[in-house]
Amino acid sequence: MRGPSAARRSLRRHWQLYLMLAVPLLWFVVFKYIPMVNAVIAFKQYNVVDGIWGSDWVGLANFQRFFDNPVFERIVSNTFLLSVYAVLAGFPIPIVLALAINEVRLRFFAKTVQLVTYAPFFISTVIIVSMTILILSPRIGLVSDVFGFFGADDPNILGDPNAFRHIYVWTDVWQTAGYSAVIYLAALAGIDPTLYEAARVDGANRLQKIVNVDLPGIAPTAVIILILGVGNVMSLGFEKAFLLQNPLNLSQSEVIATYTYKVGLINADFSLASAIGLFNSVINLVLLLTVNRVAKRVTGSGLW
Repeated sequence: MRGPSAARRSLRRHWQLYLMLAVPLLWFVVFKYIPMVNAVIAFKQYNVVDGIWGSDWVGLANFQRFFDNPVFERIVSNTFLLSVYAVLAGFPIPIVLALAINEVRLRFFAKTVQLVTYAPFFISTVIIVSMTILILSPRIGLVSDVFGFFGADDPNILGDPNAFRHIYVWTDVWQTAGYSAVIYLAALAGIDPTLYEAARVDGANRLQKIVNVDLPGIAPTAVIILILGVGNVMSLGFEKAFLLQNPLNLSQSEVIATYTYKVGLINADFSLASAIGLFNSVINLVLLLTVNRVAKRVTGSGLW
């Protein structure tokens, strides 16, 4: 009986904190967990008249339709390659940026760099894509003007399928690196100062302090962020991919998110779209569990 009584005492003592916690929990329940019930639509031939529960059960037929679709291999590979590229490019740069800012002795300069690199995170994806199009657009873009100044041919970078992944990933790195660096700066601030003093007594230079003190200190944080990144490998954001997409780069810009939108909302095939989304979620879950187990065995740190 001591458990329930302790819980009641904690609730009475910290009811304000529990009330604050209830709001995000309610959001997750309403928008994340309750919709899971309707995932059954992936196993049915949904029609509006009969509704979700009245529609005919077709089992795995919708998944088979997706696997047999000629575009299956292309959109899965596009999603996987783009996501892996984004993780590989976006994971180390915030760490390097945080270590560099942490080593700057002129605090005003460090704060200015942190502000400048952090600010793009608050720019909406639509604005980022609009800026990218204005810079890279043929005939009227900044890059086109530079090429024209030197008498070179006007490149159509936005229409080049091979350039799509680079545009997507590096604009994302530019937008999020400063925000991610803040997390590592917080981890660096939590390192025991006596470790730096011991390194200084041992005659360690700056690079040696980074390697032997800073990197081990932020390693648990970095591992968790890496696990979350790999766990979302197949969950690319829809907005940027869709806005950068055009008929010329479709061979590499068509990813699962954009294809699901076209199947579900444009073609109104809700059952197939739900099956594709469920397939994507299962792949992400398997990746998350696998990477967490590997990371825990190798580094001793994990999500659980």
